[in-house]
Amino acid sequence: MNIAHWLVRRAALAGAAPALFSGQAQVADYAGFARQAAAVGGWLQAQGIIAGDRVAIFSQNVPEYLVALYGIWMVGAAAVPVNAKLHTREAAFILGDAGARVVFASPSLAQGLRVEAVAAQIVTMAGPEFETVLAAAPLAAVVDRSSEDLAWLFYTSGTTGAPKGVMITHGMLASMALSYTADVDSVRAGDTTIYAAPMSHGAGLYNVMHVQAGARHVCPVSGGFDAAEVLDLAAHFGAAHLFAAPTMVKRMTEYAQAAGQRGAGLRSVIYAGGPMYNADIIAAVAWFGPVFVQIYGLGECPMGITVLPRADVADRSRPDWQARLASVGYPQAAVEVRIGDAQGRPLEVGAQGEIMVCGRTVMSQYWNNPQATQKTLIDGWLMTGDLGFVDAQGYVTLQDRSKDLIITGGSNVYPREVEEVLLTHPQLREVSVVGRVHPEWGEEVVAFVVGDAPEAELDQLCLDNIARFKRPKEYIRLSELPKNNYGKVLKTELRAILAARGEGSA
Repeated sequence: MNIAHWLVRRAALAGAAPALFSGQAQVADYAGFARQAAAVGGWLQAQGIIAGDRVAIFSQNVPEYLVALYGIWMVGAAAVPVNAKLHTREAAFILGDAGARVVFASPSLAQGLRVEAVAAQIVTMAGPEFETVLAAAPLAAVVDRSSEDLAWLFYTSGTTGAPKGVMITHGMLASMALSYTADVDSVRAGDTTIYAAPMSHGAGLYNVMHVQAGARHVCPVSGGFDAAEVLDLAAHFGAAHLFAAPTMVKRMTEYAQAAGQRGAGLRSVIYAGGPMYNADIIAAVAWFGPVFVQIYGLGECPMGITVLPRADVADRSRPDWQARLASVGYPQAAVEVRIGDAQGRPLEVGAQGEIMVCGRTVMSQYWNNPQATQKTLIDGWLMTGDLGFVDAQGYVTLQDRSKDLIITGGSNVYPREVEEVLLTHPQLREVSVVGRVHPEWGEEVVAFVVGDAPEAELDQLCLDNIARFKRPKEYIRLSELPKNNYGKVLKTELRAILAARGEGSA
């Protein structure tokens, strides 16, 4: 089934319901949303785009993003959403690898693509050029697609090499959306989803269940995340849903505490995309209340591996509540999760190994990359590259990425464990732990820190809470940690700092 049918059905059921907003200003109801998307599909068809072709979107968060996305799906093409913070040369690589024939781009980004002389037809997603697209004769009907057909070609961040294209099908999107309503949160007509995180990633993926339910779609005027703006929009619309990276949750909490705002109108904050430290989520729940839900997913299993419901995130009554809060929850309905060894063989409950997942939300392959596919998929199981364990109740605790594991003197050190301890110091704002080559021990632990905590106090904190061999051998102070626009700390850049000092990482 073509996922675009969800928009067409909603427009038929409640065409006058408000749909698209720029800030507080409505720009389309559901009938208008569907009509504009059909015009985009008609225009693409007139350009020779057929089912299976790839059409890219390279834009900040604007309502037109969703119009273009559904127009691409209506004509049967696959969308290639490109991170708007990428350099145009990086975007050009993705467009070339995907074989995109058309790209809808924000004005400034379109200009950069023209400089790069990309092969795709570039359409500025604003002004007269896009108005011409919207004036095209609309498609008469949504082009048929099966559940196995490509809908969204998602490119990984490429922090450890060239980005890989994850093939997300129409069926995977439907499975993700249905698992969301079964396990994560309910969505009702009249609810509001605020796109503060990039629409090229999780926030954009989460549009589909909100379209299916007839919710309002709000793009901040800033085009991204601003804590004050998000809280004002939530208060204005009410029943607001928000997908956020952990760093966004932390910044929103700090701003709200300073401003004395309690998050009026904020109903659900779904967080994922990086490690959420216990100290940060405890502070967020204490300030905003039980509005937080954690999910764990990858591009290869979009947003759909596990869920830690709001009751578990907010519960402080259980003796083991801190351990549960440190987990990423239990498997979502459409998948099965297990812990395996390097060959994918299942391990017993409580054993540490690689997190593996299979099910309807898992990709079948990478785009034109059989070698990566063979390495990542073993007998239908996705090898996530994340290390963790499952307890007797089925809760999964993610310890670290396998590539981030530090082995010092034959003993394993999970950076997140050290980071959790250090972040309990009130004078530290951010921490990231990596391994550094050591001639005797193989690796040693190094911590990059943001804050004014004395080293002696950090050492003592570690000695009081974790094994001595896990204590950082050096604390390197930075004004801020390097991050991508999704809020993930770029450990590759931290390792580059060590390399520049002549201290290679392992």
